[in-house]
Amino acid sequence: MNGAEPLLDLASCRRRQDRLRRHMADRSLDAVVVVAPEHVQYLTGHRWDARFSPLAAVLASGDVLLVCPDRPVDQAAADEVRTYAAKWRSTLRNDQRAASAAVFGDWLAARGTARRVGVEFSSCPPHVTRWFGDAAVEDIEPELLRQRRRKDPDELAVLQRAIDATGAMVARAREVVAPGVSELTVFSELQAAAVASCGEMLTGTGNDYASGVRGGPPRNRECVAGDLYILDLGPAYRGYFADTSRVIAVDRRPTDEQQAAWAHSCEALAIVERIAKPGVRCRDIYEEVRHWLATANVGSWSSHLGHGIGLAVHEGPHLNPSWDDVLEEGEVIAVEPALYDPLLRSGLRIENDYLVTAAGLVNLSPFPLGLAD
Repeated sequence: MNGAEPLLDLASCRRRQDRLRRHMADRSLDAVVVVAPEHVQYLTGHRWDARFSPLAAVLASGDVLLVCPDRPVDQAAADEVRTYAAKWRSTLRNDQRAASAAVFGDWLAARGTARRVGVEFSSCPPHVTRWFGDAAVEDIEPELLRQRRRKDPDELAVLQRAIDATGAMVARAREVVAPGVSELTVFSELQAAAVASCGEMLTGTGNDYASGVRGGPPRNRECVAGDLYILDLGPAYRGYFADTSRVIAVDRRPTDEQQAAWAHSCEALAIVERIAKPGVRCRDIYEEVRHWLATANVGSWSSHLGHGIGLAVHEGPHLNPSWDDVLEEGEVIAVEPALYDPLLRSGLRIENDYLVTAAGLVNLSPFPLGLAD
């Protein structure tokens, strides 16, 4: 993070730039400028935290610029690295985006006028677009999100580290979760386990740490015997998010109803593993699971079935009938069937992360699913 070293393989970043240029050629774009931290990382290999305002520009002619805070990085997938002053005498400036954009503007002016430019409409401010003059501007973000769906080998390696950290978190949870233990204690212990697994600070802490409810942040509340504890864990390693869920019976004595609901949800995962492969519509997978979960004796389900993971904890493809996505080889998806009912105190959600391959799904999170062990 923060320019210390590349977080992704630089040759792979160059290939991602080439893919982007092919789209630029189709759209007659002279330049693409990205300011979102995840896209700066995706294209150049480097990421800075929210205190800073880096920027990357890709020209159709081939040049790539990285504008970074304070000092140049030693290695980057960029042809030129320029810096802006993020701090004055160690005090962070509040006008960093304007400062980094001015450095970009000087660089762009030396290269002539761009007629068509792609930017992220959701995050690219006038500080940047003012330097385009009369150029036409279009939203590049939908295309970047589409390209991000299929993961390159360097991305898969980073993602697997994040997923492995969830395995360490679950193993620690099975040691510490018990009646009378605070949810905040569980949260702290699991964060420590993830940091130890990753060997560095996390870039995301995860999702749900509240016991006896469907989800939520950890509370100053003790775990209660009889409750199910849904641990929906999504730590991020170097900007890439895992997303797995395991459920623990707080007293390790699940009721017959809880055990039956767990088995029914596990079968839903098995259904997805059998039918999911490239070319299959996500809506069709959702419908198969919806029909199966509707046959459960206890519990109901009306949520999504899953989503892609990567530089965002929720990205394409969407296993959700509100979208009409089709699985593609190279995607990594989180699949999370669930059943909820007060009788289950208050339900369960089991989630695995899978790589979509030509032959089907490969489980990237093969650690135990059990309620008691």
